[in-house]
Amino acid sequence: MKNRFLISALIGAAAVAAVAAPKAPKAAQAAAPKYIFYMIGDGMGWSHVTNAQLFMEDVLGCDSTLTMLSMPVASSARTHSASSRVTDSAAAGTALSTGYKTNNGMLGVTPDTTAVTSIAKTLFDRGWGVGLISTVAIDDATPGAFYAHVPSRGEFLTIGRQLAESGYQFAAGSGLLGRLDSKGESTGLTDYFAEKGMKIAYGPEGLNEVADRLLVLSADTLRNWNVGFAVDSVPGALTLPAMTEAGIRHLMRTNPDHFFMMVEGGSIDHGGHANDGGTIVREVLNFDEAIGVAYRFYLAHPDETLIVVTADHETGGMSVGNNHTGYSVQSAKNAGQKISKDLFNEKIKSLAHDRRLWRWDDMKEYLAENLGLGTNFTITPEEEKELADSFNAMMEGRNTGEQKTLYATFDGFTARVFELLNREAGFGFTTSKHTGTPVPVFAVGVGADRFSRLADNTDLPRRILSIAEGK
Repeated sequence: MKNRFLISALIGAAAVAAVAAPKAPKAAQAAAPKYIFYMIGDGMGWSHVTNAQLFMEDVLGCDSTLTMLSMPVASSARTHSASSRVTDSAAAGTALSTGYKTNNGMLGVTPDTTAVTSIAKTLFDRGWGVGLISTVAIDDATPGAFYAHVPSRGEFLTIGRQLAESGYQFAAGSGLLGRLDSKGESTGLTDYFAEKGMKIAYGPEGLNEVADRLLVLSADTLRNWNVGFAVDSVPGALTLPAMTEAGIRHLMRTNPDHFFMMVEGGSIDHGGHANDGGTIVREVLNFDEAIGVAYRFYLAHPDETLIVVTADHETGGMSVGNNHTGYSVQSAKNAGQKISKDLFNEKIKSLAHDRRLWRWDDMKEYLAENLGLGTNFTITPEEEKELADSFNAMMEGRNTGEQKTLYATFDGFTARVFELLNREAGFGFTTSKHTGTPVPVFAVGVGADRFSRLADNTDLPRRILSIAEGK
């Protein structure tokens, strides 16, 4: 069975090709834009983007360019926080939303806990519509930076309540981390949204709901930290392009004169922490499809729209090529991946409780079907024996070589399988955490030329606000 994501990506890439930037109308130098899209690829570094472009060419067979790479303005931004050369998402989100540095872990406040105002709030107070969209929880660090003020990013209940109180017209994400307390009991957060006049709807159907203020969450309330990776093709899952389209529809209905929309590809970061190269490239492609939605809106309103694309930091220290592939990248060897490392990990851990007795030949067949072992990439007999021994040890309750990352603990067998898959494709990683390398910045539309030089991440919201004010 074909991977549903690959079909979607082909369609999306074809749509992107149809609106390639060289054919776009040149935006007039209007006094100020009416519509602003701030697209943030969480954890997306230059190598993530490059690998996605190569994957699109070599695996999907598209000769077009990623929408973000086709934009007329490209530069980079530094990302350090007030407390570290390597930022976390809370400090980076605060910098991108308010123009102020803060310490890692702090959200919407300076290091001395003084609240700072996001550009979303500033524009909202001036009558603009505001929409916030993410593939991760809507009260997580990046989206939270556009409305919350807390000394710790872990204060999810307070963050969620501040979203309800914000007055913003549209929000969509995987869930609310503050919905339950540490004991798994309801915090009453969803009721609080109703009290504040914000309707909550669920799943793809919820994107069509009509309300003055709308919050759309994943129908899967148990996995509320992520809508599901694109590579996993989760049935009934929210997708970033669909959420972006719904946000535009909603804001054009409630605030057709002016709106600001922040769209986060939050799952890129999750793939980076897992060192899952195949998942990363598909998440970048998915994020680029959402950018394509905004870009098509720009084509319809070229004299009134600004799109800025960037990242909060780089995750994983990803490379384009490694020692095994040498002066080459073998994206096609990753073409057979149909499952994320996270979901594969869950599958392996569940086998001990499966009624079926799994043997190495069964797992080898599963690896062929879901990762392309033996078809898209091969390993040596010695490496196969190593995997077989590791798998058998897992089935006997002996797990060695666990890999702990920010969002998951991978069993030794899973970690080694994906290490080999990454190696063959040319995906290298230096860490399972963030790095301090500069991140991409792309722009198109009214005032886009203001983003043509190297910047600090605090410069970006200041420039956006200045352009919105016609300065």
